[in-house]
Amino acid sequence: MKRYILFTVYCLLFTVLAAQGLSEQKIIQKMTASAEKIKTVQCNFTQTKQSKLLKEAQVSKGKMLCQQPDKLRWEYTSPRPSTLVLEGNEARLLKGTDQGTKSKFIGGMARMIMNSVAGKCLTDSKTFSVTAKEMPTEYVATLVPQKKDMKRLYSKLILHYNIKQETVTGVELHEKNGDKTLIELHDIRINGN
Repeated sequence: MKRYILFTVYCLLFTVLAAQGLSEQKIIQKMTASAEKIKTVQCNFTQTKQSKLLKEAQVSKGKMLCQQPDKLRWEYTSPRPSTLVLEGNEARLLKGTDQGTKSKFIGGMARMIMNSVAGKCLTDSKTFSVTAKEMPTEYVATLVPQKKDMKRLYSKLILHYNIKQETVTGVELHEKNGDKTLIELHDIRINGN
């Protein structure tokens, strides 16, 4: 009798785990399929940086224009205007006084956003291990860096995908030092002029 109960419990656990795996894979497939249809994205964003070193969160606002496969304009409108343009592997700071390290950081972050919107990071197993779950109005994908350079900076990235809009609407960047950056995309226009 004990063997039968144990066997039944193992079968139920296996069924639950297998169902979760299929569900997770379907979520990733849906997110990737939607992203593949996107050729251009225009939106506004709010970026909130929470740091252990600062009492208050730093909030920046701006506009993003993205054209697949590799063009991005990331423009901060407040508190200090600056604009970063990515074309292929080239990043250029068009205006603003933040040069050097900050433009590299913004460039790296902007590339991650662009790859998130395009769904590229969900299927790149060499760069990220991905888990996904379904919430009432969104899918949430957690990406854990696999490459050394990314592992040094980030413990995980979390993508928020709005099921109704069929696009990423938020990205959380969790740094190794405990700092967190939340980028919320709003007023999203897909495949416009």
